[in-house]
Amino acid sequence: MAQEFVNSKIHPGKVVVFIKPTCPYCKKTQNILNHLPFKPGLLEFVDITATPDTSAIQDYLQQLTGARTVPRVFLGNDCIGGCSDLESLQQNGELQKRLADLGVLQ
Repeated sequence: MAQEFVNSKIHPGKVVVFIKPTCPYCKKTQNILNHLPFKPGLLEFVDITATPDTSAIQDYLQQLTGARTVPRVFLGNDCIGGCSDLESLQQNGELQKRLADLGVLQ
């Protein structure tokens, strides 16, 4: 169930972030991404606490990405990590370039 749930959310032409709504790092990640000009429907925040399988989802995210913490940020099929990784990409100018290359920005 957890594997199917996670895999069904990740798409090559989309940015998907697995979050818990009470997590301060998730909120910071949402703030960073919500200030970018995404095309409609190409940015999705997935609240893993809205399912009964939160722990199983985090276990699968660990198998998939090497970490079970949230947020887990996927640029297409590529997991870039969490909030600090996103901030690093933003600060060095790489985030905008990667999002443009992915074709998700207006």
